[in-house]
Amino acid sequence: WLQPTQAPAEAATGGVRKPFLHPFQARRYRGGFNPDTWEQELEAIPMFMKRCPAEIDAARQPDLACLQSLLFDEEQDPAELAKMYKNEGNEYFREKDYGRAVVSYSEGLKKKCEDAELNAVLHTNRGAAHFYLGNYRSALNDAIQAKKLKPTHLKAIVRGALCHMELKNFTEAIAWCEEGLRIDSKEKKLVEMRAKADKLKRAEERDARKAKVMEKKEQGQKEILLAAIKERNIKLVLEPSNDEEEIADGLAEISLDGFHSNNATGAKVHLDADGNLNWPVLFLYPEHEQTDFIEAFHENSRFIDHLAVMFAELPPWDLERKYLPGNLELYFEDEERAEMYELNPEQTLLQALQHQRYFVKAGTPTVLAFVKRSPFSKKYFTGRKVHRL
Repeated sequence: WLQPTQAPAEAATGGVRKPFLHPFQARRYRGGFNPDTWEQELEAIPMFMKRCPAEIDAARQPDLACLQSLLFDEEQDPAELAKMYKNEGNEYFREKDYGRAVVSYSEGLKKKCEDAELNAVLHTNRGAAHFYLGNYRSALNDAIQAKKLKPTHLKAIVRGALCHMELKNFTEAIAWCEEGLRIDSKEKKLVEMRAKADKLKRAEERDARKAKVMEKKEQGQKEILLAAIKERNIKLVLEPSNDEEEIADGLAEISLDGFHSNNATGAKVHLDADGNLNWPVLFLYPEHEQTDFIEAFHENSRFIDHLAVMFAELPPWDLERKYLPGNLELYFEDEERAEMYELNPEQTLLQALQHQRYFVKAGTPTVLAFVKRSPFSKKYFTGRKVHRL
């Protein structure tokens, strides 16, 4: 074998026959034996390779390209080609290169050989590779196909049951386990998986029952809350919907609208232990584009009492020190008519909400605050209809 040989290399040279030296021969002729690199040189010889390169460059690796062409000659029997692709896929699988394993098994299936058992193995092996890639639905589809081709193929049944477990289809997982146990009642994996699936299914059903009870309880609380709001003659405006809904059906949608500060998120109107309503209330300061948010404004609390707490210390944006509790005017806006109504700070929140033109939008009463007789307020109200006290 030390002598130069002639061999066809059409696959590596675009269909042209060229003489070639074995790679190890070429190295010896060029520079003789090198004790420092002999292991690398040996590894370059296909016979002694421990691992095939992921990609074969026909120009740089003509020997490998020729072998590949010989191995996967399309003129060979489809069953032989399918077996070769199966073996190639198995090698990739052992190296944990599951992506390439999937490709190899798929190539084997494309040969459409008539060996049902071989095709079942290809589907099962490809399903295993898909499983390790996290493609559980693809793995399940392969397990289903393998089981159709060979109903007693236990590996396919185990794989299918594992896929259903990962997809949390516990009822289906139990069915697959039972099917496998009818074939082999002592299959340990199926016995253990059957028990685990049954336990998880029971837990899932228990959680579903608890969730249903909780939902029913919450619905009852919403109905009580709605009755309390209606009893006080407070008018709600819910977010627009494509479907016309009763207020009772839309009460769950009551939430903050457009303001997402950390303090405000999730605050909703609720009844306290004494049966009083507590509302999330938003204060707007248009002159400075600032806001204050009160998560639970008791319906019987007065505005002036909250203002006294909110402005006990002047906010940093009030550089002129004008925002004093007694120096503020409060208003609400009737958006439908584009009109403003002044509120008495001595009023309670409930008294304000019972005003015939006050509509609570998205469950959050809103109040606008201005400095009395300020240039900004005069300009703001210009062209607007204002109902003063």
